[in-house]
Amino acid sequence: MNFSFEKDIVLENGILLLRPISIADIDNLLPVAMADKTLLQFSPKQIYTPALLTEYIETAIALRKGHSRYSFSIFNKAANCYIGSTAFMNVSNTDDRLEIGATWIDKKYHGSGLYRQCKLLLLQYVFEDLGAHRVAFSTDERNIRSRKAIEKIGGKFEGILREHTLMYDGYRRNTCCYSILKQEWKNLP
Repeated sequence: MNFSFEKDIVLENGILLLRPISIADIDNLLPVAMADKTLLQFSPKQIYTPALLTEYIETAIALRKGHSRYSFSIFNKAANCYIGSTAFMNVSNTDDRLEIGATWIDKKYHGSGLYRQCKLLLLQYVFEDLGAHRVAFSTDERNIRSRKAIEKIGGKFEGILREHTLMYDGYRRNTCCYSILKQEWKNLP
């Protein structure tokens, strides 16, 4: 696998456009971030104020420069608006693997199929263009909606990392781990 943090990756289908997150996305994503304070209730970082969203996006840009996370903004073509963000993380070119995560989508689009479309675009790029062998996903054990969505796209449950991640409120979450292997990707419905 040859993932490059320097390359501007743009992924698109008839429904969504994913492009590298930028400072302009502070304005693009602020309506989503401020619409519901609980949008990222299971995330270690919050985004529900202009200051928090700015910090989140500035950190995402710095993490890309540091080669540790590659974040995207998610644009809904039908609604002509930005609806969230997602990222590639924990990239290991040597091991032909990475993680897809840090995904959040405007709550009004939950259950609409856009999460699935987003993940399929990412998975197609990783498996078909990059030739990855394994893609991982992780989520808070309490986040039942996210766990079901990961399972629905073919993620296989691997286990729970106990008290794995420190949350914004001091709580130590248990992290559920999932993966999809290359041979499983070829057989997903």
